[in-house]
Amino acid sequence: MNETLVTLVGNAATAVDFRETATGGMARFRFAVTPRRWDREKQLWADGRTSFYTVWSRRTLAANLAGSVSVGEPLVVHGRLKVREEEQAGQRQTFVDVEAVAVGHDLSRGTAAFRRTARAEPVLTERPERITDGDADHPRTDREHVGEMAAVS
Repeated sequence: MNETLVTLVGNAATAVDFRETATGGMARFRFAVTPRRWDREKQLWADGRTSFYTVWSRRTLAANLAGSVSVGEPLVVHGRLKVREEEQAGQRQTFVDVEAVAVGHDLSRGTAAFRRTARAEPVLTERPERITDGDADHPRTDREHVGEMAAVS
C-alpha cells in the first residue's frame, strides 16, 4: 500500500489531548507550520501563511507525547498524511491529519533532556496442551483431529 509520509517542522498549537481507550492510549494535538522566507527588498525574514494539522498518535507514543509536549514548543513530526473532507453547517471543509510515527523536539531551536520510559517485562505464557491419560500413549495427529471435527458437523 502506498502511503504519503511527511516530516513537518513547526510548533505545538494546542495541548496534547490524551485518552485511554480499549486498545490503548490515543493522543492528538494541533500543529502549526509557518514557512519563513528572506525578503530581499526589506532585508528581513517574512512569515508565510500558517498551515494547521491535527497530529494523532497511539499507544506508547501517545503516552510519551502527553508527558513531553506543551503548547508553543518547537517540534519535528514524522508520519502518514491523511486528507479528509467533511460537510459541516452546509459547507465542505478539508482537514489534514498526520498519523505520527515519531515526534521530537526541534533541537535547532533549543535543548532537550531525553528520559527513557520504563517498560514492563512481557509475561511469557505457555499454551497448555490438553492431554488425557489415554492420549499420553498415542498423541493425536492434526489429520485425525480434522476428521473428528468433520464427523461432529
